[in-house]
Amino acid sequence: MQSVWHTGVLYVAAALAEIGGCFAFWAWLRLGRSGWLALPGLASLALFAWLLTRVDQAAAGRTFAAYGGVYIVASLGWMALVEGVSPDRWDTAGAGLCLLGAAVILLGPR
Repeated sequence: MQSVWHTGVLYVAAALAEIGGCFAFWAWLRLGRSGWLALPGLASLALFAWLLTRVDQAAAGRTFAAYGGVYIVASLGWMALVEGVSPDRWDTAGAGLCLLGAAVILLGPR
């Protein structure tokens, strides 16, 4: 079984790939940028899917559920760093709850 650290690295890498891929489509369809952004966006989304398959869990659903907490935190980080919008206290509190939930799912005794 993988270490928690290794799983965390995979989740963070997957989150960056997913957010980057989705943002490429957002930039194209909502911000009026070039449609050519869809190509690296698709590649990034494929990388995201591949990275999640590297997590050592027996059930895909458990892997995806635990990943959700990491995705939420990474999305708020993206919002702050790329979009220049600071998370408020409710964003931060919600993200903390999601990470706690992800930890319970990932580390619960089986």
